[in-house]
Amino acid sequence: MTGIEQWWSGGERAPVELGGVPRAIFVRRMGNGPLMTLLHGYPSSSHDWAKVAPALAARHRLLMPDFLGFGASDKPADHEYSLHEQADLVEALWQLDGVTETVLVGHDYAVSVVQELLARRAEGVLAVDLNAVHLLNGGLYPDIHRPQPIQEALLDPERGPKIGPLINEQLFVTALAPTFADGFDAAADSAEIWKATSRDGGQLIAHRLIRYIVDRATHSERWVSALETTDVALSFVWGMLDPVSGAHMAQRIRERLPDAPLLALDDVSHWPALEAPERVTAALLGS
Repeated sequence: MTGIEQWWSGGERAPVELGGVPRAIFVRRMGNGPLMTLLHGYPSSSHDWAKVAPALAARHRLLMPDFLGFGASDKPADHEYSLHEQADLVEALWQLDGVTETVLVGHDYAVSVVQELLARRAEGVLAVDLNAVHLLNGGLYPDIHRPQPIQEALLDPERGPKIGPLINEQLFVTALAPTFADGFDAAADSAEIWKATSRDGGQLIAHRLIRYIVDRATHSERWVSALETTDVALSFVWGMLDPVSGAHMAQRIRERLPDAPLLALDDVSHWPALEAPERVTAALLGS
């Protein structure tokens, strides 16, 4: 049994309703203490947190879902995926677990979900109190987000739907390679991300999931405002070598949110929790 298969065996597929439709959402729960909700990036899954979870679980109760369309959650083929719906998913899981407050952690894709949850908080419609928010490499400012070539191809309405059936593990790992730091052995991590993506034929909906980039552009004003005006304590853990949302995104964060702590990981790229788990754990625990 591989790492991700063990991860799946330790979790469950929880029943939630999204847009009036019942869905099964994979959730991994660990630990005891104040709740920490950890949200993953694209194109991976909650298994991204596997290296940091044991240490975090010593001090926190962890809630780590797979978003709809990702990992071991349902992957409806004919569905218009949206970041708003993923925020609904998080709220539904909180309601299912009786959550009243949590620390919230988001990486990559999930930073936009966090921004939507912050916007709902600002509107007074979020039922759960956010004690703190920690964000890792993601497109917080869509105007300077730099998508990879494969992402741009998937966004193309003609080419995108044709790409999924052509994707195999070798092509997937090759496309993922530039998002890891040079010198980091990403073979095992890339293989696990492929297993998460390809489970239940998930690569076939890649062109649907990638629409989050359009979501970001459409809702940029709402989400940037939510980030910059929130009363929740923010902090950032940032892989500076990330070609997608690296040093250039960190610079913008420092300009717009100068009082928020930002831990710059100068030798890390897009995947801090995979590439530098000890430093990420220390940052999330405030030690």
